Amino acid sequence: MSTLEQLNRLAASDVPAFVDVLHGIYEHSPWIPERAAKLAPFGNITALKQTMQGVVSSATRAEQLQLIRAHPELAGKAAIAGTLTAESTGEQAKAGLNLCSPEEFATLQQLNSDYNSKFGFPFILAVKGATGKGLTRQQIIATFTRRLRNQPEDELREALRQIGRIAEMRINDLLGYVPAIGATVMDWAEDIAAWSEDEGALTCTYMSDAHRRTANQIADWMRAAGMHAHIDPVGNVVGRYLSTDPRAKTLITGSHYDTVRNGGKYDGREGILLAIAVVKHLHERGETLPFHFEVIAFAEEEGVRFKSTFLGSNAVIGQFNMELLDITDKDGITMREAITQAGHDVNAIPQIARNPADVLGYVEVHIEQGPVLLQHDLPVGIVTSIAGSSRYQVELRGVASHSGTTPMSMRKDAAAAAAEIILYVEQRCALDQQASLVGTVGQLQVPNGSTNVIPGRCVFSLDIRAAVDSVRDAAVADILQHIDSVCTRRNIEYKAEQTVAAPAAPCAPWLMKQLSAATERAGVRPFELASGAGHDAMTIAKMTDVAMLFTRCGNGGISHNPLETMTADDTEVSAQILLDFLRNFKEK
Repeated sequence: MSTLEQLNRLAASDVPAFVDVLHGIYEHSPWIPERAAKLAPFGNITALKQTMQGVVSSATRAEQLQLIRAHPELAGKAAIAGTLTAESTGEQAKAGLNLCSPEEFATLQQLNSDYNSKFGFPFILAVKGATGKGLTRQQIIATFTRRLRNQPEDELREALRQIGRIAEMRINDLLGYVPAIGATVMDWAEDIAAWSEDEGALTCTYMSDAHRRTANQIADWMRAAGMHAHIDPVGNVVGRYLSTDPRAKTLITGSHYDTVRNGGKYDGREGILLAIAVVKHLHERGETLPFHFEVIAFAEEEGVRFKSTFLGSNAVIGQFNMELLDITDKDGITMREAITQAGHDVNAIPQIARNPADVLGYVEVHIEQGPVLLQHDLPVGIVTSIAGSSRYQVELRGVASHSGTTPMSMRKDAAAAAAEIILYVEQRCALDQQASLVGTVGQLQVPNGSTNVIPGRCVFSLDIRAAVDSVRDAAVADILQHIDSVCTRRNIEYKAEQTVAAPAAPCAPWLMKQLSAATERAGVRPFELASGAGHDAMTIAKMTDVAMLFTRCGNGGISHNPLETMTADDTEVSAQILLDFLRNFKEK
């Protein structure tokens, strides 16, 4: 087994030997370790991985294609002939590809043929999966089938990412490295993902049986990690890792444990489980902090059951709206009844509020839920701001008339007006990517529409987000003006009703600076990005300074979806950064 110290010495004194040690990391591509050697020494294993992947990213297109084509097909000719490299042989065996049934083998052969015909290179998948424990043959075939639908350029980038993941795990094996904290988080996430309201899907809404069971498990893990834990009256699970100084202030972290319907395993939950695992690491070493460290698993963020978001974090900052207790879910159950049935006292909710004077700040770790870190080949990123949102419900009223007898020049087509507006939303929001400006029409209806009737009414949603309020406000003003202009020209009446007005929540520079320093020490180039999604941090920002660390999201960045994924290694990097951040934390 090699060590990082040995690799650093070889890179400085004997590059051919360095290349020879790393020859199996990237299939038949010695030029990668050869170029990486020039960038030694490597401060840690993550720095080594990042350097080698950086070599691949900066290579020419021809070199990248050569690297991809150096990889064997899954259960392909090389496997049959026994000419796979030792590394590929072990990986394919780990996934049981040597045990394919005749039907599975035939399916894979057809998929290999179709894939090569479409893309011109072999299908590449890190068959050890996100945890390193191996994908099933069924998971491999499902992924193969799904990725066949990709566009060629997207699939080329995905192939290179999969090669990076394969290389990462091979480096782990070479150096005897285990991402222990990351593996723990992945295992815990898998455990609580099994508890759901819906069969075959992860759905965990506020105060459901699955939600309450998840809360109890999180509390148990907190206690086992050395924390004092309780579930508060709104359902937040609160764990405190106490300082030896009883007068110390508190640094808070956390995220939410409720989910959307048919959601992913890591949205929200990563930030909770990772923080508990980090505390467990500290506790096992008898290490305390000069401040109290509080982990809050917020009970509700998604707004699925009662259509009201951030219930848990609003209670923590003392802004829980008690009138919400009387709203009902789809079954007519009030929030008051749901909380009471769970054994909590709704009258005690106001007592949850923290005293801002006792709080040092708030830091949240969260899966990115987007593709930016993937595109930059980075495991983590530092959030600059959480985007604010302006949402509208827009109704257009024209005249419904016969589609065959009304001349084109005399129509008052509400759907055609909507189409023109939607295209403008796309064009306008593409103008300012610096502030992460985005615009979405997620709902679009022609009520009572018929194939032979010109649409007389059209209703659509409008969601404009940006990390800077002034940028968002300018885009909204332009879009509303365009709606007015289009409707005037087309003789359409309209109504635009604002349904949400949420300001952006900038992250605190002094906390970002400390996260950046910890990221650099972890062997990763600090990279800043805005968050287009809302998070509990934007609520807590009303009480104290906040910061966020994003973990790379796999599968093209998809989230709020069963395909949402991250890896044990990326989770480990986030954990090491949080651990370093805590050990070196300095008050403002």
